[in-house]
Formats: sequence, structure tokens, C-alpha cells
Amino acid sequence: MKNAFITGGLGFIGSELAKYLIKNKIVNKCIILDNFGSFINPLKSNFKDYRQQRLDNVKNILIERGDASNEQIVLKLLQKYKPEYIYHTAALPLAKIDNLNAKEASIGSVDATRNILESLVFIKNNNKKYNFKRFVYFSSSMIYGDFKTKIINESSNTNPKEIYGTLKLAGEVITKGISNYYNIPYTIIRPSAVYGPKDMNQRVSQIFINKAIAGTNINIHGKDEKLDFTYIEDLVRGVILASTKKNGINNTFNITNGRGRSLLEFVTILKKHFPNLKYKLKSRDKFRPKRGTLSIQKAKKLIGYKPMISLEEGISKYLKLIKKI
Repeated sequence: MKNAFITGGLGFIGSELAKYLIKNKIVNKCIILDNFGSFINPLKSNFKDYRQQRLDNVKNILIERGDASNEQIVLKLLQKYKPEYIYHTAALPLAKIDNLNAKEASIGSVDATRNILESLVFIKNNNKKYNFKRFVYFSSSMIYGDFKTKIINESSNTNPKEIYGTLKLAGEVITKGISNYYNIPYTIIRPSAVYGPKDMNQRVSQIFINKAIAGTNINIHGKDEKLDFTYIEDLVRGVILASTKKNGINNTFNITNGRGRSLLEFVTILKKHFPNLKYKLKSRDKFRPKRGTLSIQKAKKLIGYKPMISLEEGISKYLKLIKKI
């Protein structure tokens, strides 16, 4: 019987990953560790807490409450379930939140990463029959900082511009250092601008869509500002390939759509669904890194990753599904 252990498993990415693992019978059971934290003001009128719905009607998922930085909790769960796969998605969900809460942000990206790996080392050293397959660390495209070239690949310089990217990069270094020393197979995932229904963390895609539905004006900060928008289903498929394929071992992958699209393009697509939608162009936030297209050639070549959902299709799916929630 194969088990997967997912930190932050009630989150947007973690919950979709858990559903995919179970429904596609990659594992028999998913153990979720989540601290039940909410980082968006629940008193706001437009706040919707989707956590209760994220894992509806999915069997063989166990939810444990706790923090991934807690040594006793993590060690106890890993000893009990001995998961073949560990997916570390737990972290503060937005760059803006991390930048305002550096100490708390470091718990997910730095403290929890070290704790999980050290707990894993302890168990492996005391159980030679433990057939561990992969530790997967979720990083971010923010580790690159300002994109210096039109297309960024995994070998491009990393020079984060703010706290979020800095801590994500620190987590990568910890993952590589401990894993290489103790011979733990790992994979690092660098996503970008993930979007889809049941996201509640007020990413730019969700903000734009919510405003379109509400009929309020959208402010676009930088008409040429680009993001490599990635639909949640594509990300999850890519993560599964990276974590189960042999070529994914001890490797780092950009798992994105592979095409940077401007914020203005995003809103223009939305206008096809909401003809009366109005927007205003504002100056870009100079403290935000300038981003664009991430190369996915490495993922295509080594693990057979191919994004299936364009931005146009993704927005249509998002709008169709959100009406059912």
C-alpha cells in the first residue's frame, strides 16, 4: 500500500494534488498535515472559504491538524504512515503576505523543510526496509527576481527581489543540502501564477475574476506586466510526472504554461465573458519583480510534461466551475 504525505494539504495546490493522487490510484492513501491557517481577512464581504469543499467526496484522505515545523508531529506521522512520497506545499500563500510577515513565512519555507527532511533521515536510518521514493519541495518562479531575458530556464540566475522569493530559494538550498548529504531523492518544483476555482488567497487572477463577476472596475498595474499563468490542473499533472518519473530525481523543474501573458491580455479575455467590464491602467509596482515566460523545455524532454490548458480555456473553465460552487 502506497501513501503520500502532503503538508499544507488543505491549501489550493495541496488539495488538488491529493485528489489527483487518489483518483488516479497513484497512492492508496493521502495523509494531509495542515495548520488550518487563513491568511486573508475572513471579515471581507467577498471572502469565501473553500477549504470545506476542496476534498468533498474524496475517500482515503486523512487530515491531521498541526504545523510542519513541529518536530514531534511530523516525526510521529512519518513513523506511523511511512509515506513513499512527501509533497511539501505548506507556506504562506502570497508574496505580499510573506513580505509583511518574514518570521512566520520562514517557518514554512525554511524551518518546516529542514524538519521534514531531518525526520525523514531519522526514520530511514532506523528502518532499512523503508522504501521512500521522493521528497517534493514547492518553490516559486519568484526566486529568479527580475527576468533578465525573454525566457527564463532552470539554469538562469536566481536573484530574488523580495522576502517571499528569498525564503523559497532558501528552502531549495536546504532541500538540496540535506537530501544530497543523506541520499534522499528529491524534486524541486517552480510554479508560476497558478489559478483555478477554489483558490481563496486573492492572487491577481482571482481578484480580476471576482471583480468581473461583481461588475466592478479592474485596476491593471502595468499594461505590459506579464505572468506565466498556469491552470491548476496542468500544475498538478506536471508535479505528478516530476515526482514519479526516474528523470525527476534530484532535479528542478519549471512547471508552468510556458507562455507569459500580460495582465491586459488576461482582462481582455475576461471582457469576452463580461462585455461591460471596465478597467484602468495604473503604474506597475516597482517593488514587484518583472516576470514573463518560463521555459518548460526541460520538463518536456525529461518527464514528458505538456500543458493542456491555455489561458483562454483556463478562464472559461474557472468561470464555469465557480458558478457551481
